[in-house]
Amino acid sequence: MAFEVLMPQLGLTMEEGTVSAWIKHEGDEVKAGDVILEITTDKLTNEVTSEHDGVLLKIVAQEGEDVPVKGLLAYIGQPGEAVGGASAPAAAPAAPAAEAAPPAAAPAALWFCRDGYS
Repeated sequence: MAFEVLMPQLGLTMEEGTVSAWIKHEGDEVKAGDVILEITTDKLTNEVTSEHDGVLLKIVAQEGEDVPVKGLLAYIGQPGEAVGGASAPAAAPAAPAAEAAPPAAAPAALWFCRDGYS
């Protein structure tokens, strides 16, 4: 089972961080405690260490990208292990369709007559 590497909260007020540099790269072996990337916030730069042994299977957040706290950075697991799931791409197209339907219905729901006459 692959493990998700999530953006840590490095301070009480931290809402997001920027991926400064990946120390490990996809396919690299990782041990628990190894530094895998550097994160920059508005106040400091911190090294993020792995919590698991395995291989860095996939980097999701690229260098220079801002990621919210608890946002997905990468996956660590066993060599050849599939990550990301097939359901994620299928769910993405469904979301815009669901968002497009409510605006069409909203104007009818907001219609009213100011003077009380129809």
